[in-house]
Amino acid sequence: MKPAAFRAGLDPDWCPGCGNYGIVAALTRAFAELGLTPDRVALVSGIGCSAKTVHYLNAYGLHTLHGRGLPVAQGLKLSRPELTVIAIAGDGDGMGIGAGHFVGAGRRNVDLTYLLFNNEVYGMTKGQAAPTLELGAKPKGLARPNVQARVNPLTLAYAAGFTFIARGFAFDTKGLAGLIAEAIRHPGLALVEILQPCPTYNDLHPREWFAERIRPLAEEGYDPERAGPGAFLEKAEAFGDRIPVGVFWRRRLPTFEERIGLASGRDKSPAERARALLGAARL
Repeated sequence: MKPAAFRAGLDPDWCPGCGNYGIVAALTRAFAELGLTPDRVALVSGIGCSAKTVHYLNAYGLHTLHGRGLPVAQGLKLSRPELTVIAIAGDGDGMGIGAGHFVGAGRRNVDLTYLLFNNEVYGMTKGQAAPTLELGAKPKGLARPNVQARVNPLTLAYAAGFTFIARGFAFDTKGLAGLIAEAIRHPGLALVEILQPCPTYNDLHPREWFAERIRPLAEEGYDPERAGPGAFLEKAEAFGDRIPVGVFWRRRLPTFEERIGLASGRDKSPAERARALLGAARL
């Protein structure tokens, strides 16, 4: 199946130059590379510019409440384990009001993928500082410099217990598609932070700023399965003249589904599982 099969045919209303266009292109490419079909993919979002993604893709979509996409996605995955479930959030949605759910999800390690669109501002509500904006920064959407310290999604994910942690760039479509595909293949809770420009409200970090600084971890010989906490933190906290992208952390641990005995039903629909149970009862 080609990437175009996952396009819903609707025209996005994002601003020209928004990184979300690149993310949608990477998502459709990843789905095609994995051999998925629209009836096997479910996307769950909260509120914000990123949340509209579910409307522009041909797959199951749930547009939920602000900061609540991740718990809904977990419930969906546990009730329909045969689906590939993708939770989508912006930096404000996921690291602000949804931060508590982010930490709780890390403890469970449900087998789903969490995409965090990070442009450092609340793009839908006139560019206020998101939790990922660094202290003292003043993009044009702010009346004065930011007075709060930056939240690092990668280190927070590590502390919470995510078993796959990665970062990509919205306009590196091929590289981002590869990261998303790796995250989907990973058995457990996977985070992909996606750095993106907001051309309307964040004039500090335009597309060109990122392009000059992005450095793939793979070129440095970094191994996410062998790296210890110190090496992980060194790479995850680098955000300046050099910004690493790639897979930072990967560990195979029992998923929540395995711990509660749902693993055997991962590739079966509810109807198929019901028939199997009915057949076993008759025996």
